[in-house]
Amino acid sequence: MNLATAFGSTAENNRDKTAVFWGDDTRSFGELHEQSDAVARALVSEFGVKRGDRVAIWVKNCPEFISAFFGVQKAGGVVTPINNFLKPDEVAYILQDSGSRVLITDESLSAALPELQEGNPGLQTLMIEGFEGLCAEVELASDERGSDELAVIIYTSGTTGRPKGAMLSHGNLLHNIESCRKILEAGDFDRFVLLLPMFHSFMLTVCNLLPLIVGGSVVLIRSLHPPKNVMMEIVRHQATVMPAIPAFFRAMLHDSVPVDLPLRVAVSGAAPLPVETLNAFNDKFPFPLIEGYGLSEASPVVSFNPLRGPWVAGSIGKPVPDVEVSVRDESGEELPDGEIGEICVRGGNVMTGYWNRPDETEKSIRDGWLYTGDIGYRREDGYAFITDRKKDMLLVNGINVYPREIEETIYQFPGIKEAAVIGKKDARKGEMPVAFVAANEGEEIEEKELSAFLKEKLADYKIPRRIVKVDALPRNATGKILKTELREREI
Repeated sequence: MNLATAFGSTAENNRDKTAVFWGDDTRSFGELHEQSDAVARALVSEFGVKRGDRVAIWVKNCPEFISAFFGVQKAGGVVTPINNFLKPDEVAYILQDSGSRVLITDESLSAALPELQEGNPGLQTLMIEGFEGLCAEVELASDERGSDELAVIIYTSGTTGRPKGAMLSHGNLLHNIESCRKILEAGDFDRFVLLLPMFHSFMLTVCNLLPLIVGGSVVLIRSLHPPKNVMMEIVRHQATVMPAIPAFFRAMLHDSVPVDLPLRVAVSGAAPLPVETLNAFNDKFPFPLIEGYGLSEASPVVSFNPLRGPWVAGSIGKPVPDVEVSVRDESGEELPDGEIGEICVRGGNVMTGYWNRPDETEKSIRDGWLYTGDIGYRREDGYAFITDRKKDMLLVNGINVYPREIEETIYQFPGIKEAAVIGKKDARKGEMPVAFVAANEGEEIEEKELSAFLKEKLADYKIPRRIVKVDALPRNATGKILKTELREREI
């Protein structure tokens, strides 16, 4: 069994059923099945894609993302989904690192193609706008791929400042789909609201693969603005499950949202859910909001508060079926319940490793356990709690942002002596990056010029919302920057 055959089987049994609601447009399972076949044949015959070749998908949310994803799988390739908020420099790095020879993209992003092709000679592109004209005839061999073969490389930011690719096999993703099906009691009667970017691991597994493999449907939201559009689409298409990030649920509390929505459950992931938001939401709406936890390296879902309760405020819940969670110390010893240590995960959902980074893989996966970098504890009843993050990471609107990457870019700006980036809590985005910069002696740093420079190099959500100029950064006796002191400053 692999993703291509799993989707193909469901599509064959539900050819006339609507798979995707897209505003006034719809796509049936049969249409997605046929279009993904056409994409696969074109990739094999026109682009020379062979088993195991990486194919990058860089598109904005649209039904063609699904056809592209399964088309690559049917061709025997490995999907590399790319964040469509990234700038050309960032995209170019992922293309180079993954060795992707083919890029599937859309017209709205085409202005970056000359720059991408300059940095990746030989890169071939397939535009989604041309999907309807694909009609190559070639034999596909998707049935041959085993569950242990690589299916997706999803890039997650690393502490070294460069993102690294988490390698997810067909078995990893199918395992997580089945765990999520069980915990959410999902079936062919469900319609999942998809309002976040489709490249995100949370959306990829829970909102794309899960409903389309169990025979449900996807309600793909065209625009989040104004917010009432989302609610109108939920009612119009009778959506039943809504995964989203905390910021969206906070907005639902403050906007004039009807409480009599057809939803049976809302799921919060990708960032910590404030207890106040959870309690206020569950007081207001008749359907539950449950918090989960995951990371790209775990395909991504690790735990959920049980669908039928009890729901524990502030907890990431219990492990999903067939997944284990352990809390361990620095030496790898398991800690007793109640003691704080590193959250570790074991199960069929854990990645096979980081692409071309054996050393990083060895650090992250030890004795079969994935060390998540999150710090927390577990109660006797199995509910887990996260208290901190070991890795120096921010969560901006549910997307991982690492200060080191921003700092490395700041250092490219003329006149910078030293820089440090920290996170500050933000009511709307969860966290926001704040940069402290010190200039070389005799130099002056213009904040507007630095911001403009960073906007050319980094995705918008990574841009520091404030730049604080200082004479020097605080350091300890060994020269390490004291970020704890920076976080305590009033800014």
